[in-house]
Amino acid sequence: MSIQHAETHHEVVDITSASPRPRVLIVVANPTTSTTTGLPVGFWAAELFHPFHEFTKKRYDVTIASPEGGRVEVDALSDPRDESRWSADDLISMGALNTPEITGLLENTPALRDLDLDRFDAIVVAGGQAPMFQYRDHEDLKRAIARFYESGKPTGVLCHGVSALIDVQLSNGSYLVEGRTVTGFANVEEDFSDAAVGVTIMPYRVEDELRKRGANYIQAGLFKAFAVRDQNLITGQQQYSGEKVARLVIEALGD
Repeated sequence: MSIQHAETHHEVVDITSASPRPRVLIVVANPTTSTTTGLPVGFWAAELFHPFHEFTKKRYDVTIASPEGGRVEVDALSDPRDESRWSADDLISMGALNTPEITGLLENTPALRDLDLDRFDAIVVAGGQAPMFQYRDHEDLKRAIARFYESGKPTGVLCHGVSALIDVQLSNGSYLVEGRTVTGFANVEEDFSDAAVGVTIMPYRVEDELRKRGANYIQAGLFKAFAVRDQNLITGQQQYSGEKVARLVIEALGD
């Protein structure tokens, strides 16, 4: 059976302007090895695919990039197909990881240094385990975050990706998070995770480091979906907060 107009039957969504649609940059970590466990680590699937789902539903133009470029990989525990079943109920990530058009975007991501950041209307920085061993000291990522923030563009960061915010300094030399209300992976969640695997997983805790920088850190409780917006800075607590972060970005874009 031949079906015509297969590309035009999709759900009609309300948008403020048909063209051009907002361009959103999503940053995920490059694969690395944990210095605490010795295991390979990557980005957390839900923290990419849940915002990606929200943005593409709104017909946004989404680019997936990484600090160093190249192939990126999900954390094993975030893969719904993993034998641990840690994320078995994440059907959005399951769908994305079984969609070649989406997984193909992970094979050769552009590096931040090679992008014209001015082309984008917003940035979202995803978390996972690898960010804790890459983001905080990555100058290109810190510059990108400061650039979006100081340009007044929605600047979203979630979970352990918030490690990227800790040392970001603005053009006046102040820390971006000083005096800002933010969230990120909470100490109670670190306690739970450490107990679950029987080792200390992370080299430091984002909640503690954010407080040291003068941030007003808040959280909603163990593994509760939560995001907060302070001006154009949007932060999400953990892997269950990607949808909330995306919707706050959409709200900030006025679209």
